[in-house]
Amino acid sequence: MFRFTMVEKADLYGAVLDAFGVAGEHLETALGLDSVRARLHGVGWAAAVEDEELHEALRSLVRWELLDVVHNHAENYRTAEEYERRNLQYSLTRRGEAALAGVRHALEVLATTGALQTAVLEAIADRLDELCLLSAEPTSADRRIFSTLRELEGHLEALVENTKAFNGELQRLLRAEGADLEVFREVKGATVAYLQEFLVNLDRRGQLVAAAVSRVEERGIAVLRERALRGAELPPVAGADPAAGWLESRRARWEGLRAWFLPDDGARPRIEQLHDIARRAILSLLQVLERINESRRRSSSAVQDFRELARWFSAAPTDEDLHRLWSTAFGLGSARHAHLAHPDPELVPASQSWSQAPPVEVSALLRTSGRTERFTRTARVRDVAAVRAERAERARAERAELARAWRELETEGAVRLSAFQVLDLAVFDRLLDLLGRALSARPGVDSARRATTGDGRVEIALSAPLDGHTAVLRTTRGALTGPDYIVHITAAGGSSAFPDLPTVRQEAAG
Repeated sequence: MFRFTMVEKADLYGAVLDAFGVAGEHLETALGLDSVRARLHGVGWAAAVEDEELHEALRSLVRWELLDVVHNHAENYRTAEEYERRNLQYSLTRRGEAALAGVRHALEVLATTGALQTAVLEAIADRLDELCLLSAEPTSADRRIFSTLRELEGHLEALVENTKAFNGELQRLLRAEGADLEVFREVKGATVAYLQEFLVNLDRRGQLVAAAVSRVEERGIAVLRERALRGAELPPVAGADPAAGWLESRRARWEGLRAWFLPDDGARPRIEQLHDIARRAILSLLQVLERINESRRRSSSAVQDFRELARWFSAAPTDEDLHRLWSTAFGLGSARHAHLAHPDPELVPASQSWSQAPPVEVSALLRTSGRTERFTRTARVRDVAAVRAERAERARAERAELARAWRELETEGAVRLSAFQVLDLAVFDRLLDLLGRALSARPGVDSARRATTGDGRVEIALSAPLDGHTAVLRTTRGALTGPDYIVHITAAGGSSAFPDLPTVRQEAAG
């Protein structure tokens, strides 16, 4: 199928197939000799091509079953030359379409670098929420279900392909050698920043998609696929019914989605594996950058030193010079402990040979650091009891303040925001944080926005008021006026955030 890419005139064959591909995009299914020549100029082929050479290229493509040739009996020919030029009509076969698509895909893969896009994760979650809403609508929404399902599959395919391409580029970057150090350092530094930005809230986005998958499956994914099949309006074909293959393809795509975010067998979702890969890549890149920076600070590296020493060895004229260079390079000189003396030098005459003199104690520290021990007075151990007591007291005070804040904000049901009225400044800050998290979340199926605190202990459910009332919250520093939202603040899971302390706010819903 791809033989045309490996023969002598591969460029011409590729340009001819590309011309047929462009013609197909303009709904021209068959081209004559003159049409092929005109299309060649449109795809960027500037070299002159003789008629016989173009005929030979077309015959070769027909022989390789990439083009089909038919006689055009619908034309009126005035001369034999005109008949010869316009009689034969060429069109792409299925093999030709596949070969052209394969070459284009290969060129696209070579040109792309891949990317980690959080927008794709958000788009997947949005399409899943849209499927959940469409499942409750009548049969008139089948076409929208089909288009939404195909958009979801397209986003998943983009996530998988971009992730594979980016991971491949990342691994090649880690193995890159011989590049300019300054460019190398800038590229790796930018890659570290890119990975760190991608990892922000990656776990939360993955959990949102997994929750959306569960909601869709509760509505019945098999029913959605059947409705999407009706909305696809597949054309009739000869032979087997294409519906079974289409449904099987949709089922396989859905299993791929579950493998990424909510596996059936309890295995780790692939999105978490991507999290680990990104973290390991950041560590590896930072280590490489540290080695590069360290080598730039040094005047020369050990590798360069040994290479220079090898040149000296190769240039040494005699064996005596080699031995002298070896002794000089690798420290075969006087011992480091030669300067040490006996504790009582007067007991050892200066004329006595070193072989007969009593031994001198040598510190083991000389071998590793070149210094001897210095025995000094042991430092006094610092008493940290007061510091520990102060920190413990501060921690207890912070826990008590946090408990008081949650006691003030905890509700036994949905209440109006105006029910809080006057709040302490610390409690007001906690309430503002909860409101901000809830307002930044997407509405659920029941139109309520849900969010949790950073430690996951407290949950808020917020709904917009339907009557347009206004709430006024007062603190020691002023008042806040805004919509009178309906809020329900509880511990995550439904129990009290602080069960050992009584709840002080028991207002009913306004």
